[in-house]
Amino acid sequence: MAETLIKQARIFDGSTNSSFVGDVRIKDGMVQTISKTELNPNSGETVVDAKGLWLTPGFIDFHTHYDAEIEMAPDLSESVRHGVTTISLGSCSLSLAVGDPTDLADMFSRVEAIPRKNVLSILESKKNWNSATEYKNHLNNMPLGPNVTSFAGHSAIRAHVMGLERSLTKGENPTKQELEKMNQHLEEALDAGFMGLSINTLVWDKMDGSRFRSRPLPSTYAKWSEYEYLNKTLRKRGKIFQGVPNVSTKINVLMFLKEAFGIFRKPLKTTVISLMDVKFDPGLYKLLNIIGRITNTIFRSDFKFQALPEPFDLYADGMDVVVFEEFAAGAKANHIEDELERKQLMKDPNYRSWFKRQWTNWFLPRVFHRNFKETKIVDAPDKSLIGKSIDDVAKEKGVHSVTAFLDLVSEHGNKVRWYTVMANHRKEPLQKIVSYPDILIGFSDAGAHLRGMAHYNFPLRMLKLVRDAELENKPFMSMERAVHRLTGEIGDWFGIDAGYIKEGKRADLVLIDPTKLDDSLAKDVEAPMPFMEDFKRWVRRNDETVKKVFINGKLAVDQGKPVPNLGKEKGYGSFLASTIGR
Repeated sequence: MAETLIKQARIFDGSTNSSFVGDVRIKDGMVQTISKTELNPNSGETVVDAKGLWLTPGFIDFHTHYDAEIEMAPDLSESVRHGVTTISLGSCSLSLAVGDPTDLADMFSRVEAIPRKNVLSILESKKNWNSATEYKNHLNNMPLGPNVTSFAGHSAIRAHVMGLERSLTKGENPTKQELEKMNQHLEEALDAGFMGLSINTLVWDKMDGSRFRSRPLPSTYAKWSEYEYLNKTLRKRGKIFQGVPNVSTKINVLMFLKEAFGIFRKPLKTTVISLMDVKFDPGLYKLLNIIGRITNTIFRSDFKFQALPEPFDLYADGMDVVVFEEFAAGAKANHIEDELERKQLMKDPNYRSWFKRQWTNWFLPRVFHRNFKETKIVDAPDKSLIGKSIDDVAKEKGVHSVTAFLDLVSEHGNKVRWYTVMANHRKEPLQKIVSYPDILIGFSDAGAHLRGMAHYNFPLRMLKLVRDAELENKPFMSMERAVHRLTGEIGDWFGIDAGYIKEGKRADLVLIDPTKLDDSLAKDVEAPMPFMEDFKRWVRRNDETVKKVFINGKLAVDQGKPVPNLGKEKGYGSFLASTIGR
């Protein structure tokens, strides 16, 4: 590999040590030298003038759903272009390591809002593995863009061992032999370097396809004793338990906390989604923080909430967005695949009455604010609607806002596109959340919710949050600590060799222009996905902010643009085994 000399950058090494201006030499994929004094270029060496720029370790995104996309576009450029050099697969009980392609497509597609026909086509054409070891080898044989880590997905393992129908049937429990077989799959995954096990208890994550459409995922049918059985292996081996609580009721998060307890036993490393400043419940984040502190201090646990350092905003095409799965009337509409049939349902007086009762019922469990004043229509066949809230439309027509919404969907279907902010809308609470010791900065869901969410550049949004406070002379966190939270802290907790700039270590590096940590980070783009028939996903691009990205010492992004060879030739990313517990 050619040598590269990065000169006079402000270097953040991924720890909380003070940053400094210096030079970094990359050779043979490694950081060869870090120097506070200027280094002289070697013959033939590429020199990068980084004066005024920041050099950080590559960012780590430990919660993605790139499992299907990586098969067709291993560059994963929507993350890499924002400085992410390590991603994780296998979240939320979903994994492609084991299982039948059709079963996996049915599990994966509706939950993650990815067109099923594309997921199924990818799996039917690509999947030639059926174990964690084979999956790891498969990933390492690909021209990966970023480095890859993974969890073992409980839904995938459960369906593979029990059969999909039994795994989705209430009252059907695995036999003792089946539990042992599930544990064998988990043990093999851990031996292969997987970070742990992911489960899902959120019943509004639903199956796709026609066979078992709208049943919750296999993981949700498990008794807690099933999780406990598998957690014995995780606890013994020091591995991680990742979970999705039932966020509508919020009660079973206590079971995750109980699993994490380290009183009279070894603590179980546990992480759950997600700690946010939710519009509907503005005090919830404070309560969860207190619970996390008590769990880790009094009960000697190693428990982490996942948190995003930016507004949690959503786009929706008609009713096609995951928040409608949290109540029965919304789930009934999303159960219907045919758009014309769904439009007819919207016109049914009985359905409309049911929907309105549930939407306005303050006693039903909820996460979404369900306030049509907090919406903005951004596209519709009737262009006069653009820029208005759904509540504005209701007032113009002299009807209830629910009536106006159902009228819009019944007339325009998915062609009416609207926007809202669900959480993290207040600056000071967000600053508190990202400062809490019992959180990890992550939960982008990158590669999923393609039309609805776009948190690919969350590390840059974190740096902007901290830098804005500095510029306002109201600092709440050092920039070194902010970088640490995005890199070294995550690498350490998950036990992966990433997150630091150190001599002799792999050169995963990001060069950032701090003056471009600005409002461009929130700029919306609808980007065609060539490998999915140019299906357009919502992303955010800020090409002037990230100047260069190196993965394994190779230039992956130059002036905000992925290089042509990324995802086409090997030598960039690889599978990173987790070493915790060894």
